[in-house]
Amino acid sequence: MPFLGLRLGNETQLGVADIQFLGALAEEHGYGEVWMTEGAGRDSLTQLTAIAAATTRIGLGTGILPMFSRTPLITAMSAVGLAAVSDGRFILGLGVGNRPATENGHGVAYSQPMEHLSDLIHIVRGLLRGEEVSHQGKAISVTRASLGDAAPEVKVPIYIAALGPRMLELAGAIADGVLLSWTAASYLEQAIQLVRDGANKAGRDPSEVDISGYLRVVVTDDLEAGRASLQREIARYAGGGHYQSYFRNTGFDAEMVGAQAGRGHSDNPATTAAISVNMQSELGVVGPAEVCRARIEELREMGLTKPVIAPLTVGDMKDSYERTIKALAL
Repeated sequence: MPFLGLRLGNETQLGVADIQFLGALAEEHGYGEVWMTEGAGRDSLTQLTAIAAATTRIGLGTGILPMFSRTPLITAMSAVGLAAVSDGRFILGLGVGNRPATENGHGVAYSQPMEHLSDLIHIVRGLLRGEEVSHQGKAISVTRASLGDAAPEVKVPIYIAALGPRMLELAGAIADGVLLSWTAASYLEQAIQLVRDGANKAGRDPSEVDISGYLRVVVTDDLEAGRASLQREIARYAGGGHYQSYFRNTGFDAEMVGAQAGRGHSDNPATTAAISVNMQSELGVVGPAEVCRARIEELREMGLTKPVIAPLTVGDMKDSYERTIKALAL
């Protein structure tokens, strides 16, 4: 079938056995990759290791690994470990995260994010090639860092999670792929062009950069419940300043004016009510399986060559994931 990936959220309602079951189910139904989020709760690397033990073919990606909470050497060690456990199926997805989570949750300064990410990828890529790396960067410097003889036998692709123009261009310049999140359909072609521009400026072939992205989906005949689920999920992100600014810059200023009343409180009814039907239709899709599949194909034709479904749940979480995986297998 055409490429389709699956995003699994690191919800505590899903146990390890559930995560393994869903990963294996996705593999059975022809999905190409499973991407695991990381925010609160369990780390993404442990969850992907569990899925690797229950599968044999499907790709496994961190979607995403926040960079400030790990050193370059630890990041490379984790990548080589998962590459070994999965027989070369691992994809290292990296992102800058956000200031509140970094500084309040990890107690680490959120400083020079673009430079930090660029240095990190330069160092990690060298380590994964088996090199001894010395690097004096703008944000990170290391001397004679090495994985010893543990470098992977196959290449570990590195993806960047990107929102704004500068990060999209950076992905095109230095990454093997970009992972888009909450990218409105009306902004998708512009986002992809920015990735291509970054590749061209760096003297790279833009076709070498994979265009991957999340699409929030609710496969249901109960449109009211499905739209409410999508509306709440958008509102949850809009409660934070980082995403609120991004949404403003990609065509949803009016909605963010309304959401401002609930800033910092994702369950504030004012924030949820501000998310218009138009914003919902731009950022996700709700409806029967055929409606969701049609939307996936529209985005694929616009250049999203590696769509990754991010199921939102109505009712029991595991059952919702299972139904969605089966319903959208092409």
